[in-house]
Amino acid sequence: MEPTCHFSALGRRAQSPTIARLMATALEKPELLSLAAGFTDNATLPTEMVVEAVARIAGKKDKRALQYGTNQGRPGLRTLLAEHFRNWEPALAGAAIDNEFFVTNGSQQALYLAMQVLCEPGDIVLVDRPSYFVYLEMLKGMGVQARSIPVDANGLVDEVGLGAVINGLKSSGEIDRLKAVYFVSYYSNPSSRSLSLAEKIGIAEVLKQAEVVLPVIEDAAYRDLFFENASDVPSVVGIDAWHDFPKLYLSTLTKPFASGLKIGYGYCSHREWLDKMLHTKGHHDFGTAHFNQAILEEVLSDGGLSRQLAVIRPKYQHKMRVLDETMRDEGLLAAGWKWQVPEGGLYLWLEAPAGVDTGLDSEFCQSCIEEGVLYVPGELCFGDDATKNFVRLSYGVLGETDLREAGRRFAKVAVRNRS
Repeated sequence: MEPTCHFSALGRRAQSPTIARLMATALEKPELLSLAAGFTDNATLPTEMVVEAVARIAGKKDKRALQYGTNQGRPGLRTLLAEHFRNWEPALAGAAIDNEFFVTNGSQQALYLAMQVLCEPGDIVLVDRPSYFVYLEMLKGMGVQARSIPVDANGLVDEVGLGAVINGLKSSGEIDRLKAVYFVSYYSNPSSRSLSLAEKIGIAEVLKQAEVVLPVIEDAAYRDLFFENASDVPSVVGIDAWHDFPKLYLSTLTKPFASGLKIGYGYCSHREWLDKMLHTKGHHDFGTAHFNQAILEEVLSDGGLSRQLAVIRPKYQHKMRVLDETMRDEGLLAAGWKWQVPEGGLYLWLEAPAGVDTGLDSEFCQSCIEEGVLYVPGELCFGDDATKNFVRLSYGVLGETDLREAGRRFAKVAVRNRS
């Protein structure tokens, strides 16, 4: 008799995420140049800074950094993260918010915790359009539906359209299943666009007018990665229109410092929500890796994050320009492709002519792989009503020479496949 596992509903929904498929494709073809991976730049990883931090920890002859830590995170690190957050948010100047912070195994874990304690299968979350495709896949795996916040022809939040979505949920009797709103607010993955103050206020006002006051999750993973001028738009924590909403602000130290340390963090304004996430987190991991936290506590206390940002911001801006110029030089604009030059982040978000299908199983995607380049199909980045003619390209990991070659390979296929 064959052994049988009787899986739960969650287990039955489980399938390998698309990011794993893309990574496997890259590993199977060593000659493939990946513009898909949202990895950070290898050449600028702060090896010396990490070595120095470890040496300082060892020099203190205090072995507690190698022991279990607390579930919520090292108190010293949370204090430093609160200080970093207050620097972004003038409205929080002097606020004692250390105990509202928690440290996670990357911000992805915090997203999962938030959804796990808020949502049941069949529930609904409002998401930005386009949105972070790994989060969308996570929702799908949990049996949660993503509904897009409508946008206009310029990609800006459509308040009238959002009101219609809310009214539609009321009319269909689904409004009680709407459990949260989520958006990536600064130099977004995938679009590299930042939400304006008017858009953030507009989303809140539409929800309040509809008497739908629900948890909001602001994903600010790329806020530190501006190129020249930081966004002056506050987070939802510092905007009066969001005052009555339970708020979860998430960010990370993986993108701006070292992705391999896998330290993310969150600030939660709602104590019961935070407590439930921490209770569930205790079942996940009994506390985020304590030694990694100790390293980053040393780095932040010594001003290391600011020094690293001063290194990588111009580096990423240069790499963005390399990829942008390659696409222009190779004729993508003449072939009908469009994109905006980003002011931060790690991505170019390209729109192909309407007749070009760039989906994961499309001929275009296969042609790119055969040509030796990989990208993230934009269809993955929509919570509903997926659009087939978008592409996300990352300039984070490849060196300049490979980046130019990857751009040429992609452009060769794009120009050949004019609609």
